[in-house]
Amino acid sequence: MKKVLLLATAVILSATLLAQQKKAEDVVKFKELAFDFGKIKQGTPVSHNFPFVNASDGPVIIESAVASCGCTTPTKPEGAVLKGKEDKIGAGFNAAAPGPFNKQITVKVAGIDLPIVLKITGEVLTADAYAKYEADKAAGQPKAGS
Repeated sequence: MKKVLLLATAVILSATLLAQQKKAEDVVKFKELAFDFGKIKQGTPVSHNFPFVNASDGPVIIESAVASCGCTTPTKPEGAVLKGKEDKIGAGFNAAAPGPFNKQITVKVAGIDLPIVLKITGEVLTADAYAKYEADKAAGQPKAGS
């Protein structure tokens, strides 16, 4: 009986602690969590900004923005973002290797355990494939790779 009571107490305490954990999504509200670059030319870097607003009761600090690989370069605000103010996380992608890509940027907010994950996707085409894609698009033809 003591073991059952101890187990029940542990489960309730764990559930309470998890319920009290703040998520980064509760503090910073992004307009979008994913962006698709579509088809891009190999060797042509691209970038996209993920705007957000501070939805907390005070200033927030973005501690880090870490990419899933070296081909993606995130940027973050350097100082505190005041309550109700907007800022952005930048995502640069170098487009060096042809093929589809699906990359992540993990954004850590100071004082919050659970980060936000932003995603960028698309497909890098070789110069020849991209030229064909652009020509087909201009002529109203189906896109290359579709």
